Amino acid sequence: MKTIKNEWLGTGLEDQPEFASGDISRSLGPQSGFFAEVTGLQTSPLLNRPELANELGIDKLFIKDERARLGLGSFKALGAAYAIAKQAFTRIQSGEVTDPNTALEGMTFVCASAGNHGLSLAEGARIFGADAVVFVANTVPEAFAERLRAKGARVARAGEIYEESMAEAERQASENGWHLLSDSTWPGMTEPGRDVMEGYLKMGEEIARQIPEPPTHVFLQAGVGGLAAACASSARTSWGEDVTIVVVEPEAAPALLASISAGKPVLAPGPVSNMGRLDCKEPSHLALRYLALEANIFSTVTDAEAEETVAWLDGNGLKTTPSGAASLCAVHHARSHFEELGLTADSRVLCYLSEGPEDG
Repeated sequence: MKTIKNEWLGTGLEDQPEFASGDISRSLGPQSGFFAEVTGLQTSPLLNRPELANELGIDKLFIKDERARLGLGSFKALGAAYAIAKQAFTRIQSGEVTDPNTALEGMTFVCASAGNHGLSLAEGARIFGADAVVFVANTVPEAFAERLRAKGARVARAGEIYEESMAEAERQASENGWHLLSDSTWPGMTEPGRDVMEGYLKMGEEIARQIPEPPTHVFLQAGVGGLAAACASSARTSWGEDVTIVVVEPEAAPALLASISAGKPVLAPGPVSNMGRLDCKEPSHLALRYLALEANIFSTVTDAEAEETVAWLDGNGLKTTPSGAASLCAVHHARSHFEELGLTADSRVLCYLSEGPEDG
């Protein structure tokens, strides 16, 4: 485990060429209630596990459990589906259409995915009457492709790695007039990713009602940074500057930590990580902008540490994946980093269990 303090805290990164401008959404829009009503959205649990907190040497451990969100198995259910609902809500509000289930007929949403973002896009398109095309790399298991097809999506294989399937998704979206809905942001492509991140604010809104006392620390796993940015924003809205925000990435894919160290968005080096959902070498620009301004600490965990934490959680009735366990991994392996992280025996820690196990 490695940690660095954020030297940009309170000031943020400077504007520079090839760094997308803009900001993340800080609050849910009026379409939030519409999204919840149409999808049947239920509040996910906030677990209080005092026995685990005692084992870790802290006072309290709260875990936001996203493993059953909308039946899709991860927090990502709040992202692409929410962004699609936002477009349906706009059309209904304008009087252009009246039925949510057919509000987006004739539209096609497209993304590249190796996991839960594609499922969320497929589900959102299905609910609101649109079509979905999800590009996956040749290395993505066929079982995942079948899950996408079961949601009504057309699956197209392209390339050997995610970046190659993303390039093909962009090309075909432009060629066919499809709506590209990425969970990341970059120059010239910010609004769709901003809408996806906005949906993740729902978790923070729920936690503010659920948690019995404010946390002293919030640990947030990050791939491109969408969850981390949205949940950091919710934490600052609820608890201000009194909470320490720690961003956790795979050692093999420190896209945010490397960018913070460089003072600009960079391509992070590293091999393939077992934290596959977080194995992202480039940050979302809007997420990076926000986290540079508001996150206190950036950290990385190793694949071995993640595997140990998955086994520990499994033994305590919390089945997940290395990606889903990443924020808890940092706390699980924090004993020799208490001073760096500002942790004490009185700390109250909030983590996110972001997805269920691969086998459901």
